[in-house]
Amino acid sequence: MRQIKFDAARFRLDEQGGWLSLRVPSEYRQPARAFVREMPEGKLHIAELKRHRERRSLDANAYCWVLLEKLASAVGSDKDALYRDMVERYGVFMHVIVPPKAVDILRRDYRVVRELGPVVVNGKAGMQCQCYEGSSKYDTAEMARFIDGIVQECEELGIETESPDELVRMKREWGS
Repeated sequence: MRQIKFDAARFRLDEQGGWLSLRVPSEYRQPARAFVREMPEGKLHIAELKRHRERRSLDANAYCWVLLEKLASAVGSDKDALYRDMVERYGVFMHVIVPPKAVDILRRDYRVVRELGPVVVNGKAGMQCQCYEGSSKYDTAEMARFIDGIVQECEELGIETESPDELVRMKREWGS
C-alpha cells in the first residue's frame, strides 16, 4: 500500500466522468507518477482520503509505560491493568449501540468496552456501549492528554516524573 500525501484537491466533471486531482508536495510526486504509470487501466482501485494527523512518537509511548510501571509498583497492581484504567480515565472513546450478541466482537476490537445498558432502537433490542481505543491509535494531542493524566496521578502519589522542561521537550517532539 502506498501513501501519498497532498495539500489541495479539485474535483471536476467531463464527458468521461468525475475526476479527482490532488496537489502533491515534491517528495510525493515520483511515487504518485509511478502509481499512475503502473496502474492497470480499467481496474477498480481504492483511495482512502482523510486529514493527516501527526501520530505520537515512540518516545511518548515508552514514557507512558515507564510511568505505568512506577504507578503499578506504588499501588500494588500490574501495569496492564493500570493501563486499562488509565485508558478509561484519560482515553478516547465513542458510544455505539449494537445487538447484544455483538458486544464480544467489540471487546475484541477495542481496548476497553463498558456496557452502559440495554436500549431499544426502531423496535430492536440493543446494547449501548462506551468503547475506548488503545493508545496506539492516538494522535499527538490525544497521547499528550493521556500522558498528562498519568503524570498527574503519579504526582499525587509522590512518584517522581520527568522535569517540566523534559515533559515540554517530549511533547514538542511528539509531532516530529
